[in-house]
Amino acid sequence: MSSTFYLEILSHNRVFYTGNAENLILPVLDGEMGVLAKHEPMVSAICAGEMRFKVNGEWKIAAVGDGFAEIMPEYVVILVDTVELPEEIDVRRAQEAKQRAEEKLKQKENLIEYYHARAALARAMARLKVTGKHI
Repeated sequence: MSSTFYLEILSHNRVFYTGNAENLILPVLDGEMGVLAKHEPMVSAICAGEMRFKVNGEWKIAAVGDGFAEIMPEYVVILVDTVELPEEIDVRRAQEAKQRAEEKLKQKENLIEYYHARAALARAMARLKVTGKHI
């Protein structure tokens, strides 16, 4: 059996997962970051995307929003604004959110609106990615 570490995944409204994990792959600003047991201590920013973690030899997938991870050799704590399993995602709603965000980006209103629309688009794309409904 492979080495494990304690994993906590938390959002603002729920405890998503607590328990041991064998592997973790996080969406970060410059791609993806993998974590195994005995990883060097660090803190990393998480961006909206697909997170994967392995428990008892089985990969679990979730869409996460922005947040950060505290990584230590024996444990990892993930704090994100949202975290959803594929079956919890309303695909129609995610597609509509994607379309609204794309329209907002085309309008080029102001810098704040641009960043809000870009964040909304990233969340919608992450949701669609984990459900397998790329549109």
